[in-house]
Order: sequence, then structure tokens, then C-alpha cells
Amino acid sequence: MWGTGWRDEVWSQLDQEWDIIVIGGGITGAGILREATRAGLKALLVEQRDFAWGTSSRSSKLVHGGLRYLKEGHVFLTWTSVQERDRLMEEGKGLVEPLGFLVATYKGDSPGRWTYEAGLSIYDLLALQWSHDYYSSEDFQMLAPHLSTKGLEGGFRYGDAQTDDARLVLRIIQEAVADDGTALNYACVEALLRKDEKNGVAGVVLHDMTDPPRAPAEVRAKVIINATGAWADRLREQVGASSRIRPLRGSHLIFLAWRLPIAQAIGFLHPIDRRPVFIFPWEGITLVGTTDLEHEQALAEEPHITPEEVSYLMAAVEAQFPSLNLTLDDVTATFAGVRPVINTGKVDPTKESRDHVVWEEGGLLTVTGGKLTTFRVIALDVLKAVRERLPEMPELKRDAPVLNPVYVEGRSLEPLDEGACPELVEGTCRRLLGRYGAEAAALVEAANRGELRAIPGTQTLWAELRWAARAEGVVHLEDLMLRRTRLGLLLPTGGSNVLPEIRAICQAELGWDDARWESEEAAYLALWTSAYSLPERAAIPDWTLSLAEVREQRIAEQPKRRRRLLQRVVSTVVMAGLATAITVVYLRGRGKVTRPS
Repeated sequence: MWGTGWRDEVWSQLDQEWDIIVIGGGITGAGILREATRAGLKALLVEQRDFAWGTSSRSSKLVHGGLRYLKEGHVFLTWTSVQERDRLMEEGKGLVEPLGFLVATYKGDSPGRWTYEAGLSIYDLLALQWSHDYYSSEDFQMLAPHLSTKGLEGGFRYGDAQTDDARLVLRIIQEAVADDGTALNYACVEALLRKDEKNGVAGVVLHDMTDPPRAPAEVRAKVIINATGAWADRLREQVGASSRIRPLRGSHLIFLAWRLPIAQAIGFLHPIDRRPVFIFPWEGITLVGTTDLEHEQALAEEPHITPEEVSYLMAAVEAQFPSLNLTLDDVTATFAGVRPVINTGKVDPTKESRDHVVWEEGGLLTVTGGKLTTFRVIALDVLKAVRERLPEMPELKRDAPVLNPVYVEGRSLEPLDEGACPELVEGTCRRLLGRYGAEAAALVEAANRGELRAIPGTQTLWAELRWAARAEGVVHLEDLMLRRTRLGLLLPTGGSNVLPEIRAICQAELGWDDARWESEEAAYLALWTSAYSLPERAAIPDWTLSLAEVREQRIAEQPKRRRRLLQRVVSTVVMAGLATAITVVYLRGRGKVTRPS
């Protein structure tokens, strides 16, 4: 996609007149670029860090309809999400895959079984399917063998999906670039170019963030779109708009699959604050998440999990899987992402809406909020909003595929299978086609002897490293380890033990001398230690004490709960009796009921 000298070529072409400049290289910006190129527009995407550097490589990896949004009354958002989820599963096989979800129900839980039954029924009906089932306690334990059984009444199973979020962004950008779009990472918009107060924004001042940097460039376009997510206020302030973004942090713990073995996602209520928590398999490891807190760290810094969040998530793990005796020694990595949520002033951050908004302020169009799953719908809404300024833009095709069918030279890539390439193990072709689309065949052809094997402990091929270094715009080693591949999350200590093999494959492809490689390696390992590993152990609160306090509090509250339950039962019986009496009196009055003789 991006061969030798590609940055010089792009930089030399920036002085042309563009239809659209998209600022932000996450899933929202990538989706806008893709739909703009599909509409025949001359579109440029710029990203101040790496593609998918922000929220779009640090999500919970779920492509879902948002079952919990039904509780908040967001039926249309849920309906849109389940429709887009199903399209992505159909078109992105190997990248967006089905994931079974288990929801445990325990005695005294609120919401309980019948609330979940109602919500899942609506969820399935919105997707025009019926995928959920309820299981008794005994059957549910067969689905989740290590789950805590104390008070377990049973649980539900339903279907959703998951993805590699960073690879989804890369595939969308790849298909946009193949369709004459232009994308440039490590290019920061330092300022907006103004026409005047009446006519708004005319372009951007672009700074090269690579070393050595090129001279700043003034780039002009008919439409400037701010798709920087949690960072959106920085550009909005340049057109006089007030701050409206509420950055919320979601953090996760990672365990090796053999230490926290689950076959499908498990959702339950956190033992301390009763928030929904999920534990699920992903890429051969197990993820635990997520938190939902005010992000008070500087947005320019790499987000990282706090000691309090580690304690919170470990409490969930211990309460739900007590027999596994998991400790901090079992946590192999962490990651944290910042959600771009619109601030409506709600006290509980979890109550803030996850829907997207499109604002036009002083000639700058800003889009923020929204979900990974609905990126295409968001992109189409944005382009609809700029139609007046781009009258030549054709009618948008809302039924067009989200992802291109995979073809090479007019034929499907299905022949790229285990029979055609004996080195590939079962399922690898599907995975490569999903992640790399039309580039999958070239990746396989570029592999040296032995590079179509998986890196031990992962599903990632050695050949994927070579391809990323050769053709995917890698500027720093962290791009390669954390986003083009996910080795920094999947392997203990960020994959430090395989860096010599990676160096042998990638150093020449990247054109780095020894000094550059050693500098990049040191920077990557320092970054991993500060943002992707556990905080200092001594700073992490003892979650066992928090769990003990909760248990004691619940024991103390049992008499109150029993009284409340008895009051509800008595109230229900009394109301039912009154309703029956009123009905009988009414029917007698109409001659419909007679006394027995």
C-alpha cells in the first residue's frame, strides 16, 4: 500500500486543491475517507500520530449492538448497531467474527432474569433473529466451568461479534487509498487557515512529525472535517467554539488464555458497584474490561491504566473466578483508551450517551462520539452534512458494501487456501483475507522461507511483520508492534523476547541502520513499560479488602433486603386481591357474575 518513498510523494502533492481534508486517522476518519473516495471526491486524511493510534486501537474489540443502550432507551442506536454488526460479519469474515456472550444471573441481581429476557428478546428482534437462550445453573456451568457458583441461578447466551480494531482501520484506509484517496500519518494540523469570519475555514497548516521533519505545508480544501474524537475540542477552540467533549477512560487487563480459560465472552455485574463487566477471549489471550472513568491525564500523553483501575478489575476477576487463584503475576499486559463522549453533565459517566454528533461551527465540521460498529453510518451522515458545499457529489450509496469484496485480477481470492499454499494452517487464509483484503495474496508472495508460520503464542505470521514494514506506512517500532500487529499486547513483556527475530526480518525493509533500530527498540520498550504494563505494585490497592467490605455490607443488609422483599410480596398480593375484588364487583354490577346457589 505504501512502498518506498511514499511519504515524499504524498508530501509533494499536498499543494493541490482538495475537496475534503479529514483530520483524524481513527475509525471515524477512515470511514469518512472511504465513503468520500467511493463518491469520487478528492480526499486527504491526516493523522498527527499513527493510524488508529488513539481510541481505535484501544477499544474493547467488540462489534456489537449495545445491549445496555436499550436500558437507556436508545432503541434506534441499538437497531442501527445490530444492522451494521451483521453487515460487517458478512463482509469482513476473518476480521469481524462472531462471538458468543454469556450473561450470568445470580440470586439478588438487579437486573435479574426477566429483565435480561425482555432486553435480549428486543435485541434479537432488532436483528431479525432469535439467538439467545436461557440455561439453568447446572447447564450454565458447563458453558463456563470456572465461574463462581455461589448464588448462581443460571444465565443467558446470545450472539455478538469482535474484531481487531486497528486492523479494521487499516483495511478501511487501504481500500480508500486503492480508490484514489490519500492518507498520511505523523502529520499534525497545528492551525486552521481561515478565509474570513463569514466564510469559515479554508485549509490547514500541516507539520511533519517524522525525523527529520519537512517544512510545514499549507493545504487547502473546500471542506475541513474534524474527526479527532476525544481531541476534537482543540480544533473547535480555533473557531471560537466552547469545550463539549468529556473524555472517559476505559482500561483493560490481559491474561494468558491458559490462566483464564474461557471459550466465549462472559458478562456479569461488578461485585462492588454493579456495573457490567466483560471477560472474553481475543487473539489467543483473555481480556478483562472495562472501566468508565473521567480521564484526567493529559490527552497528549499515552493513556494508561491507574492502580485503582487494576484493583477494580482484579476484584471482578477474583469474585467471578475464585477457583483460578489469579494474581497480579498473571497479568501480562494492560491497555487504556479514551472515549470521545459528549458532555451533558450527568454525574455518572456511564449514563452519558454513546451516540455521535455532527456540528458545523465557523466553517469547521466536527464529528465525534459514536461507536466502532457504526462508523459507516457516521461517515454517511458527515458527507450528507457537507452536500451544500460539494454540489457535484453524487448521491451516496447507502447499500454499497462496507468492505470491498476481495478480488485479485478480476477473480476471488478464495483459491488462496491451504491446498494452494500448504504452509498455511487451517483458518489462516480466512484471517489474512479479513485483515489485509486485496493485499493478502501479495503478503503471502512476499514471505521468505518459514515466514508463513505463526509466531509462538499467537496467530500472527512472521510474514505479516515483513509486509507491514514494507508496505504499511510504519514510522516507529511501536506502529509495528502495537497496531500493524498486536504482538505488544499478545506476548509477555511486549514481545521483547522475539525482537531479535523481528529485527532480522524488518530492519532492512524499514531502511533503518543499527543506531536507528536500537533507538526505536529502546523507545518502544520504555513506552510499553509506562503504558501497557502494570503500575507499581505497591500503589495498587488490595482488592480483597474491598471485596470483604462488600460481603460484610451485604450480610448486614440481608434483614433489610428480606423486609423489602416481604413488603413487595405483600404489596403484590394486596394489589392482586384488590384488583380481583374490583373486577368481581364490576362484573356483578353488569350481571356477568352470579353467586353460587
